[in-house]
Amino acid sequence: MLNFLDPAILFFVFGIFAGMVKSNLEIPPAISRFLSLYLLMALGLKGGFALQKSGFTNEIAVALGLAIFLAVVIPLASYWFLHRYLNALDAAAISATYGSVSAVTFITATQFLSQNNIEYGGYMAAAMALMESPAIILAMILANRARVAQNPNCKRIGMSSILHESFTDGAQLLLLGSMVVGLLSGADGQKIMAPFSIDLFKGMLAFFLLDMGLMAAKNFAGLQNQARVLLLYAFLAPLLHALFALFLANLFGLSLGNSILLMVLASSASYIAVPAVLRHAMPEVNPALYMGMSLGITFPLNIIFGIPLYTWLAQQWIGSIA
Repeated sequence: MLNFLDPAILFFVFGIFAGMVKSNLEIPPAISRFLSLYLLMALGLKGGFALQKSGFTNEIAVALGLAIFLAVVIPLASYWFLHRYLNALDAAAISATYGSVSAVTFITATQFLSQNNIEYGGYMAAAMALMESPAIILAMILANRARVAQNPNCKRIGMSSILHESFTDGAQLLLLGSMVVGLLSGADGQKIMAPFSIDLFKGMLAFFLLDMGLMAAKNFAGLQNQARVLLLYAFLAPLLHALFALFLANLFGLSLGNSILLMVLASSASYIAVPAVLRHAMPEVNPALYMGMSLGITFPLNIIFGIPLYTWLAQQWIGSIA
């Protein structure tokens, strides 16, 4: 069930190869930014169209509630474990990174499910948006507490600025705004936007994953001289988080597709939104630490192996669809 023959995944692997051989191949930052915004906009539109068809059901409420619950529990559990081996600020930074989510991993998973004819709710894009901020907020609380413990006279990072930055992030607003547009425009809007949000989607995703492969190869350097426990965490934590999400999804009766996406969200680690906040809020922590783990190990692991593995596990537990 490996995902190797998917063109988008092959471009991702090619990007890693090009980065490892130190090719001068690169995607200009402006184009990379455009691609990420396009994917979020297309995903938001799909979610809005799907929500307009289904309405707000009990399963939607359960799925969103589980997403928020995981976004709180995972960073707290990660911090509890990592603080045994790292100082409080490093542990808080990594727990925020792994407590938040990767939009590209989620988008790749939706494409994988579509190709394998596994139905899922487009509203799961809203679950992804809800999981962005809780880990950041918890990390800031833990970091402030650690700073005060070290120096009672130190200046705390203002939570108001952190909250504002977390909830007004441009990418997150675009995703939610696109969902609203899809919800309001309905079937007519879906027909009009299909050439943009459906026909172009696969090619744009492949191009963006090429860039992600190049970035992942560059971040391998951040893994040098790191403690073995951190490397093991980057490999094993995604699987443990995914299994916990699967247990909850099965317990609360989510459908197969939604369960898989919840597993993908729980297993992913942020490498865009959270690092952008951490650079400002935790300048004491070396970005190579959390970026090397999330983008150098966890992201490639999930893209190449994780998504098909989580799908197989969910099918074994919940039941394969015919």
